[in-house]
Amino acid sequence: MLAGLMLAGALHLPASADGSDTTLVRVAMYLDLGNTYKSTAPAVTLKTAAIAEAGFSVNAVWEPWVRFSAGEAARFSVSGLKVKALESADWKTVAAAIKKLQGSVDKPVAYAVEQAGGTVYRVYTGPYANEGEAQTAVGRVGQTLAGSLGGSTPEVRGGLYVSAGSFASLGEAESLSRTLNGGQAEAYAVMTGPQQYAVWVGGAVTPAAQAALQASLGSQHPGISFTPVQSVVPALIVHRDVTLNLDTPYAVNHYELHGEGAKLLVRDEGNAPLQLVERSDRKYRGDFEISQVNGQLALVNEVPLEQYLYSVVAGEVPSSWPQEALKAQAVAARSYALYNAGLNKFKVAGLVDTTLSQVYYGTNQEAASITQAVDGTAGEVLVAGGNIVEGIFSSNSGGVTADATEVWGNVNSVYASVASTEDTAAQASLKSWYHVLLSGGLTGYVREDNVAMSATNSAGLAQLTVTTSNVMVRKLPLIQSDVEPIGKLNPGDQAIVLDKVQESSSYAWIRGPFTSEELLKTLKGKTATEPPATISNLEVTGRGPSGRVTQIKANGQVLDVRYPDAFRSALNGLPSTLFDIVPTGRYTVQGAGGTATTEAASGTTVLSATGKTTAGSGGMVVMGSDQQARVVESGNRFMFVGQGNGHGLGLSQWGAKGMADAGYDYQAILQHYYQNVTIVKE
Repeated sequence: MLAGLMLAGALHLPASADGSDTTLVRVAMYLDLGNTYKSTAPAVTLKTAAIAEAGFSVNAVWEPWVRFSAGEAARFSVSGLKVKALESADWKTVAAAIKKLQGSVDKPVAYAVEQAGGTVYRVYTGPYANEGEAQTAVGRVGQTLAGSLGGSTPEVRGGLYVSAGSFASLGEAESLSRTLNGGQAEAYAVMTGPQQYAVWVGGAVTPAAQAALQASLGSQHPGISFTPVQSVVPALIVHRDVTLNLDTPYAVNHYELHGEGAKLLVRDEGNAPLQLVERSDRKYRGDFEISQVNGQLALVNEVPLEQYLYSVVAGEVPSSWPQEALKAQAVAARSYALYNAGLNKFKVAGLVDTTLSQVYYGTNQEAASITQAVDGTAGEVLVAGGNIVEGIFSSNSGGVTADATEVWGNVNSVYASVASTEDTAAQASLKSWYHVLLSGGLTGYVREDNVAMSATNSAGLAQLTVTTSNVMVRKLPLIQSDVEPIGKLNPGDQAIVLDKVQESSSYAWIRGPFTSEELLKTLKGKTATEPPATISNLEVTGRGPSGRVTQIKANGQVLDVRYPDAFRSALNGLPSTLFDIVPTGRYTVQGAGGTATTEAASGTTVLSATGKTTAGSGGMVVMGSDQQARVVESGNRFMFVGQGNGHGLGLSQWGAKGMADAGYDYQAILQHYYQNVTIVKE
């Protein structure tokens, strides 16, 4: 993760004649790289704001093939292995099939096809990476559409075609395709260049099937010369797409890219943003590149760096934050973008539009304050030892940033642990919560503004009284509308107070409790050695310079994850690795001479006013020397109590906000969080 530092000579940011920045970054939106990155779609829909074009760059010269009017929508896909799911002239049958497939893993695209007998609709799924995947999909599609196929069977279609000749107009090509369409023949009008058209029939899966198709067509239509289409020929197969509106077959133009290595560019002539329907209708500056990678559609947005940052900074931090915090974020994000653009780890792009790189939502969240911060730091990057620094950042470091050894297991002097006390800015407007024990023995959390403290009980434990109606007792100290509350309280109801905690946020949090089964499920495949069959004891046995967890043992066995930060995902998606583990069914007794024993709730001997008794099977309250009480359950689970959100390396976004509030400028903020760096304007 630390490899591939860019050379100083590669840091030059080219500028146009008027001095404006022309550096471009490439951001993948749809791409299938397996475990590295996977986001797929059978087709994408682009809407124009002004006149736009689609075409190819030939020997560095732009060659437009298709023009779009202002406000026009067009769809794009790539040729490859697909499954022909259904063909029918009945729109209701087709619409029902599309809806079923949309809820499955085999996403559909449907076309209206004109043939001698009238209009029919063809539904396809895919593309698929290889023939084996496509054949497996045939069975899935058949099951999904069982009862809708009318005796037909889904079939694999490939990307091999036979040409029926060239034509001077699209109309001529469409006329012949109507004649050839029907039965097993699937004919298409195709663009082979600017104002150049052909008719292709296909798609065969193998060269042998392509040759057989050519022979069959030749015998059926002796007056037409059929020739095989080479797989490297760049072309656009023209369809009338009816996928988007299931109420009525409203068709839009759909262009299917054919040709090994072909890259189709879509650009707006007036540099107006293009709208991408499949990315929540967001609008994006720059151009879109469409190609095929690993058999799937790859969509890349190529956008000027500074305009990319207008979106990224707005997506990463609130636009209402102080200007110096926004500037610090802008420089870090610019450094991150340029560093990763040099690595090009996503093959066709250096970045993706998710948090795997940086949040990128197009123009939708841009704000004047963000633009001001980006423009105010234009070209500025972090440099150490003559090389650009990646500029890694996280939401909140929980009071202290991580050391590189705690995240990757490697030393990196730029990312040494430093105090980040201003991270508490994330807590400024939040309420506290009480951890309470209800009369029925259940425990949960209620917010402080719904209750009032009352007298302590005979055991010396504080009590509270509810003051508002319908107070939800939450599983964790935060409002989770999608999680059922533990209970509900009303005015006058009382509960025992076990503790008072901060609301779970990016600074301080509580997660769990998790059972052994839940933890084993999320640990699966994430450790080099199989974990114990049942986890009865889970303890932190190693911490790094900042206090972050570097080693955990389950029943005395090391959970050997690939690198320390992997504990976040391995333990049910914890916000950070700065945490403690609290077993809910165990407590430790500190005895004379420093001896300590761990006890379970069941069978514990209790000395009461009436003599020695044995505690029940669970729900026992124990109080520590700090006067803090907690309930020990009968079934042991594991609670995680921690601080921070993210890996904790480099800039802490909330810490930067707190430092800006305290009067620090963006340069001081950056040089606090990144060690031994200089800020360079290229």
